[in-house]
Amino acid sequence: MATKHPQARPANPRFSSGPCAKIPTYSLDLLADAPLGRSHRAAVGKAKLKAAIETTRDVLGIPADYKIGIVPASDTGAVEMAMWSLLGARKATMVAWESFGSGWVTDVVKQLKIDADVKTADYGQIVDFADVDFNTDVVFTWNGTTSGVRVPNGDKIPADREGLTICDATSAAFAMDLPWDKLDVTTFSWQKVMGGEAAHGMIILSPRAVERLESYTPAWPLPKIFRMTKGGKLIDGIFTGATINTPSMLAVEDYLVALEWAQKVGGLKGLIERSTANAKVLWDFCDRHDWIANLAEDEATRSNTSVCLKFTDDRIKDGAAFAKAVAKKLEDYNAAYDIGAYRDAPAGLRVWCGATVEASDIEALTLWLKWAFEECIADQ
Repeated sequence: MATKHPQARPANPRFSSGPCAKIPTYSLDLLADAPLGRSHRAAVGKAKLKAAIETTRDVLGIPADYKIGIVPASDTGAVEMAMWSLLGARKATMVAWESFGSGWVTDVVKQLKIDADVKTADYGQIVDFADVDFNTDVVFTWNGTTSGVRVPNGDKIPADREGLTICDATSAAFAMDLPWDKLDVTTFSWQKVMGGEAAHGMIILSPRAVERLESYTPAWPLPKIFRMTKGGKLIDGIFTGATINTPSMLAVEDYLVALEWAQKVGGLKGLIERSTANAKVLWDFCDRHDWIANLAEDEATRSNTSVCLKFTDDRIKDGAAFAKAVAKKLEDYNAAYDIGAYRDAPAGLRVWCGATVEASDIEALTLWLKWAFEECIADQ
């Protein structure tokens, strides 16, 4: 017999891990200043693109001598650009503990065929960075979007490393404290923590990365959208707003609006606090119930953005089917959208807790989670 569901729904049930929820104050009216129908190479377009770059620097606290560029194809395009342009000068180490990191392993080992050590860990676990040789070029994700496991800090990355560190930080930037001195290449997309529109990526280069670009030419041909140098020199325009291909000025405006909101809520510190407060609601919920748990096995590595959950009740007959049934029931009742685990991840749920989500909505979601769990147990 069906039980009565909670009365209060989340005001915004959008808990997708990408594209993620828009900022709480979002309105299409905020995009009225977008220079639509104008060239991105006109003065107004260049100014908007440069503002996006420099406000990103300001909010994230990126050093002045680091280069920031807007690139095509979201975070994936930025990571691929980095790997195809920089790897091959020395041995590489590929570090992966979830699906996207595993994808970068495939690209480097099978496509580029670079000499590389591969270090992996299962979902819920993480590779011990003490076992990584940072005299090689190291490619890793900071936060496993599909596993909910993150690097706790950069302490195990040596300052005197000989290799470059290439970090996919797409679900970490704006929600976690990234140690810029330990990162040579950092990538992310607007669609994650800032709730921006998809298809645009960001690439951040340290002086060491720029030096590699200007002193090393890969053995393979580079597509135009990957080329960051010309005649052995960095194409500086890419990092001041002269993008490689045509960006959406509407998406740029959307990102600028999100950055302005970020500054109003306290900048990076405020964004981290919001994300952590959101995630803590779910962490505490798991602590109070013995039928659900955080997929991350070590408390120190739990993500505060993409919180991945697993069902642990012995009564569950088919884990994958059960998790899908819970997610569908929540969507059917407009209590939560798009919270099923990633297709390659263990069966369970994935709830986005980034800064654009309100803690009150996560609180309301927990009541619905408990109700949906009990309903699906009864439906088996």
